[in-house]
Amino acid sequence: MRSVNVESPWRGRSILITGATGGIGTEAARRFARDGATLLVHGRSRTRVEALVRELETRQAPVIGLASDLSSLEDVVGLARSAVIASSGTLDVLINNAGVGFGRDRTQRETSRDGFELRWAVNYLAPFVLTHELLARGTPTRAIVNVASIGQEAFDTDDLGLERAYDGVVAYRRSKLALIMHTFDVAADVTSIASNALHPGAFLDTAMVRDAGIAPRGPATRGADVIAHVLARALRDKTTGCYFDELREARPNAQAFDREARARLRDKTLALTAPFRSRP
Repeated sequence: MRSVNVESPWRGRSILITGATGGIGTEAARRFARDGATLLVHGRSRTRVEALVRELETRQAPVIGLASDLSSLEDVVGLARSAVIASSGTLDVLINNAGVGFGRDRTQRETSRDGFELRWAVNYLAPFVLTHELLARGTPTRAIVNVASIGQEAFDTDDLGLERAYDGVVAYRRSKLALIMHTFDVAADVTSIASNALHPGAFLDTAMVRDAGIAPRGPATRGADVIAHVLARALRDKTTGCYFDELREARPNAQAFDREARARLRDKTLALTAPFRSRP
């Protein structure tokens, strides 16, 4: 895939990247830092967050580190509050990049700190709650980019936790489709900002891919290029409500366009996350 060369529409903008301490997230942070953005970099490990902050500071990039565990929705709400404080209420862009892959044992159903199926919790519930909390505080002001996957599978809203018959690959694919459905809802409901989802590339060189026992088929920089491309489209062209397969607009699983299915998913998600979300 060709590299994307664009003038920086995010120069001087503040960008929060979740899952920034490895793989695609780190490469995206390096790219945006090089191009003059102010960065808020998130990771689960405080040690790794601090190491990334030190690296980016050597490039004279304005950067703030934020550590939290996205398998805890209480931590997700705390991250939203910290991000707003750190950005002084002027957060421009949210990039929901953090995720959990298939798992080493795809037959083993893992749960989050709150008791939700782990892929569902980290890949979908966490970005849903983080987005909700930030929007309630008036941010981000320009764009949301959700890192999804070309691997998608329709699901039954009566079995969101995949309790009937578990498979880690299926759980991953359903969580990524749910994230795309959420992306489309935000685009429809919050017209003042751009909201898009993307597939960064198949089996890129990330810990998620290696942990699943899959040989990487491309560098993590490729995924960072895709994020930059989609964000540029959002900031320059006001592109919103789209799913990108790498650099081109594409159609996700048909369930993403089913408004009734999206409404059922949204209602159930709001009910599941109500104990954790801030009240208006």
